[in-house]
Amino acid sequence: MIISTQKRNTAMEAMIGRNLKNRNYTIACAESCTGGLLTSRLTDVSGSSTYVKGSVVSYTNEVKINLLKVKAETIDNFDVVSKEVAIEMAEGIRKLIGSDLGVGITGIAGPTGSTEKTPVGLVYMAISGELGNLVEEHHLLGNRLEIKWQATEAALMMIRKYLINEPFDSL
Repeated sequence: MIISTQKRNTAMEAMIGRNLKNRNYTIACAESCTGGLLTSRLTDVSGSSTYVKGSVVSYTNEVKINLLKVKAETIDNFDVVSKEVAIEMAEGIRKLIGSDLGVGITGIAGPTGSTEKTPVGLVYMAISGELGNLVEEHHLLGNRLEIKWQATEAALMMIRKYLINEPFDSL
């Protein structure tokens, strides 16, 4: 899958932006396996500075613990790629940045770093907001870039659902 940055459709990102603006909400992202791609996509929309407050690429456990306040015990007890860590990342970025919504993404994009318990393509994402914390588990297929892209697609869909208050599966 080749992703063109010249003529890529940003309809989903623009729709999310309109929804955030209409609700006077701000958003912040804590990204691990996506390396800032979700924030990049959200900021591809002109005027996004009115609702995107910031982000942290928390690629190491130290950044998750020291900056986002993910508990070391949570990582030790559940693994760094877990719904519990995704929730703490979302809560942590929301508090750190002072946004209405916080998004946390943790996973394995591969091709290395996997274990039997944590295979390549396993991604957890969470949203923290006034409706509470919501989390999804995804098993994505493809190479590293495809997994990163698919994870951001899933995160955008999750944000959209959250903003329009659609019920969706929460772990």
